[in-house]
Amino acid sequence: QVQLVESGGGLVQAGGSLRLACAASGRTFSRQAMGWFRQAPGKEREIVAASSWSGGSTYYANSVKGRFTISRDNAKNTVYLQMNSLKPEDTAVYYCAAQRDVYVYGSNLRRGYDYWGQGTQVTVSS
Repeated sequence: QVQLVESGGGLVQAGGSLRLACAASGRTFSRQAMGWFRQAPGKEREIVAASSWSGGSTYYANSVKGRFTISRDNAKNTVYLQMNSLKPEDTAVYYCAAQRDVYVYGSNLRRGYDYWGQGTQVTVSS
């Protein structure tokens, strides 16, 4: 059974930093894209960042470019999201996701995710 488990969420003041981690189990994702999504209250879920299998191709939402960095450690089957200069509008539940298809990159990083974690709450106070 595939599981994606997020950790690292919490409450932080505006301007602060958090590092989210997503550990996968049940199968390896060394050849698959992984990404981070978020959903704020009353809003639709949106993609935040995504990484190709090697990390050589990444995608960032415009709202987080220059502040968030996605990385992965395939040996640990884990993907990370370093979030700096956090803003109150970053407050949301953050979800980790993984694709089933292999060797996806470029614009296809933005969609087609098959596995999802349960989410971790990030709250940024002003």
